[in-house]
Amino acid sequence: MAVSIRLDPSIEQRLDRLAAQTGRAKSYYLRELIERGLDDLEDFYLADATMEQVRKGLEKVLDASQVRKNLGLDH
Repeated sequence: MAVSIRLDPSIEQRLDRLAAQTGRAKSYYLRELIERGLDDLEDFYLADATMEQVRKGLEKVLDASQVRKNLGLDH
């Protein structure tokens, strides 16, 4: 899939410098950034969406004692 993005000139210069110094294509580093950063973005934004559901009362929440009981840890 081809994607087009605009980069801040300073970011583009850093990317150009990195690619030139390492002999790798800029696309290699952009792919790396996306692959490595996507996990963090998913964690953040999906957690944020879940918290919004909690605030609205639309997501079930258990307290620690309920979790221990459900896992059979209360002995």
